[in-house]
Amino acid sequence: MLRMTLAVLRKDMTLTLLRGSGLAQVLLLGLLLVFVFSLSQGVGESLSARNAAAVFWLSSAFCQVLIFNQLYALEEINNSRLGLLLCPAPIQAVWLGKAVAGIVLLLLAQCIFLPATIVFLGQNLVGPLKPALAILFLTDTGMCALGSLLGALAQGQTTRESLLSIVLFPLLAPLLLAGTGIGAQVFGSVDPDGPGAWLGLAAAFDAIFLGAGLLLFAFLYTGDE
Repeated sequence: MLRMTLAVLRKDMTLTLLRGSGLAQVLLLGLLLVFVFSLSQGVGESLSARNAAAVFWLSSAFCQVLIFNQLYALEEINNSRLGLLLCPAPIQAVWLGKAVAGIVLLLLAQCIFLPATIVFLGQNLVGPLKPALAILFLTDTGMCALGSLLGALAQGQTTRESLLSIVLFPLLAPLLLAGTGIGAQVFGSVDPDGPGAWLGLAAAFDAIFLGAGLLLFAFLYTGDE
């Protein structure tokens, strides 16, 4: 399974990065969202820490939809999904490989979104950085585990972008709340409860989404065959 996972990861990363336009589209969408929200500020004003964190994670969530639409469209465009199904390896390796590819691409995008949030929305990194890195990892893991699962559900549909967005965002709400809660503290907001509760919430939903991916992916990805 590990060999198949690495093969899917390598294939998806190579095709996505070589095409270039796919990742550029993701970056432009996120930067556009940050810039549009920056227009709501008056001259010399800055967005509140919680709102700025929400903008960062909202940009990440929208970009995640584009990322997994592109990753699953690779097999649809080349009509090669049947080849993956016939490989002598657990089909969950496809889900895991695409989830890891999604995490890498999302992290690359967030390396651009974070400086843009700081510059355009007038923020400073003054809060606890270790919980921030932990919530970044946990939230991205949960988002990509669920995105990879629902990407399989949307593949082959002419309206897959709309279907993925409609199903995905309600399920991501707890993770986005956790990311926003700790992100606000990193940008200077004070929370008497600290980051512990948000980290626990994100970890719990990660466990649910990872378990759902392992159990349900085979049924979703092979459903049309």
